[in-house]
Amino acid sequence: MRAIRVASAALPAITALALSAPVAHAVVASNSVTSFGFSVVPSTVAAGGEVTLRVDNCNDDTRVSSGVFDPVTIPRGHSSATAKVDWDAKPGATYRVTFTCGGESGHTDLSIAIGRPSEPTQYPLPIQRGVHAGEGGSVAGFDLKEIGIGAALIAGSLTVAYHFSRRRTGDDNA
Repeated sequence: MRAIRVASAALPAITALALSAPVAHAVVASNSVTSFGFSVVPSTVAAGGEVTLRVDNCNDDTRVSSGVFDPVTIPRGHSSATAKVDWDAKPGATYRVTFTCGGESGHTDLSIAIGRPSEPTQYPLPIQRGVHAGEGGSVAGFDLKEIGIGAALIAGSLTVAYHFSRRRTGDDNA
């Protein structure tokens, strides 16, 4: 009986741990073999979009260059940087992105999405202040009916748990 209680307590904990583990990120996009890893995420982007340049196992500054964005340096000790793709990048084209760490270089491809990109605006954009965090999607305010039902469910579950815990200790003494 004790094994069932231990298993029923361990199963939700193991499930929560498994679901919260970070997902492994496979780097398949590289076209050349180097002693360090590198990638461009996403590998397909619209003109004017932003890409994340990643590097692993490089003990020097990493210089990243391409014909579609300005050169970027990933400082030693860092694993990523971002680059903004030029607005005039040709849709459907593939550009080579070169990563240089120490004296070693490797390259991968970056594709430009097909479609007409929206042109950048010539006037200043309004200041963006971010999202309204913490609202939880509740716009209408408090719903007393839902709060009452929730409180009743919590009280009921606590009452049942108390009842079974008292009953169990009474059965062990008999």
